[in-house]
Amino acid sequence: MTRLLTIFCLFILLASCKTDTKNQQIISETISEEKKELTTAENIAHAHGFENWKNINEIKFTFNVDRGDNHFERTWSWQPKEDYVVSSINKDSISMYTRTTTIDAKFVNIDKSFINDKYWLLVPFQLIWDEGTIISEPVKELAPISKTELNKITLIYGNEGGYTPGDAYDIFYSDDFLIKEWVYRKGNSEEQTMATTFENYEDFNGIKIATEHKMADGNFNLYFTNIKIN
Repeated sequence: MTRLLTIFCLFILLASCKTDTKNQQIISETISEEKKELTTAENIAHAHGFENWKNINEIKFTFNVDRGDNHFERTWSWQPKEDYVVSSINKDSISMYTRTTTIDAKFVNIDKSFINDKYWLLVPFQLIWDEGTIISEPVKELAPISKTELNKITLIYGNEGGYTPGDAYDIFYSDDFLIKEWVYRKGNSEEQTMATTFENYEDFNGIKIATEHKMADGNFNLYFTNIKIN
């Protein structure tokens, strides 16, 4: 009886040790994941809600541009998991297509517009979605419009692939990694092509969107309306 009791206690002890070892391994792996250092691009994406992107099934938005007295708009519905796009430039022009490796020729111009408008909407995520890019190390620099000191990274696209290869963007962001301004430089030219603000952030199911972009002269306003993210 004593021998059986000893064996039973030893079995319990060994099982307990195995359980403790497994728990310690899980804790160690969890701590290791938590300590994983994010890149600047990842920090910017996460500050704008990237961790919630996996839950998103559909995005609807209207892309608007006011330049002086002229107004232009395009409305989109995008199902990112299927990459299915519905465009509406006016009531008489509605197109539906699925984005694939090769876009049907009749949808290429529409797709160019979609990529442009989606880029303005979700540029914090494009930083980690887009391939073939170079992202500089962050520096402190005066932002072109506010003239305040912000963090800056430069995003440069490769000379091949995409609709506008070789372009560059100087992205200015605050210490909480929210984008405040950017400069677009066509073909990575030294001179800026366009500079705008990132204003009026709103939260849509955990995704933070800058709903307005303005130039310094006040004659240009790019903004989003009818935003629905589900």
